[in-house]
Amino acid sequence: MRGPQATYSQPPRPDPNCRSKLAPTKTRPPLRKLPIPRYDRDMTATLPLRQQCPPGACNCDRERLLQTPNADLRILLLTRHEEQRLLDRLENIRDLADLQRMQHKLFEQLGIRLHIAPGFNEVRTMRGIEFDFDEQPGLCRKTRQAIPAAIRRGMDRNPEIAWRLLDSHDLLGGL
Repeated sequence: MRGPQATYSQPPRPDPNCRSKLAPTKTRPPLRKLPIPRYDRDMTATLPLRQQCPPGACNCDRERLLQTPNADLRILLLTRHEEQRLLDRLENIRDLADLQRMQHKLFEQLGIRLHIAPGFNEVRTMRGIEFDFDEQPGLCRKTRQAIPAAIRRGMDRNPEIAWRLLDSHDLLGGL
């Protein structure tokens, strides 16, 4: 036995003789045609670049990088605000795979090639892990120091990252 079937009816039509508040009483005047603004098609958006370091305080060769034609200027897109976001992200790494993803993103987005490996001597603390940057003009001296410090703080919070890093270089012998 089937249940009662629902019957659908169409909504009621408004009565053309009824003058309700919904029915328009006056016709609107046509809208004025406003001129459509034209923008210069060759106009390019300029991205914010990192501010210049004080003279003598840094060896980043920013000026040489700006004067070189066809130079990779991605590193100059790392403003102070973006650098702080990057350092916060590096301090909050979860595992070795996350650290390796961040290394890959550093290279992909900024052109920074960072090598992380256990030191030549024994590794007793996080200071024994070496961080090496490839030579790159435009990379500020403070940034070269801040990135490894942020990663070390992240490894201090989560020491399993350091153990996995040591194990990946076969220093723990698969323990």
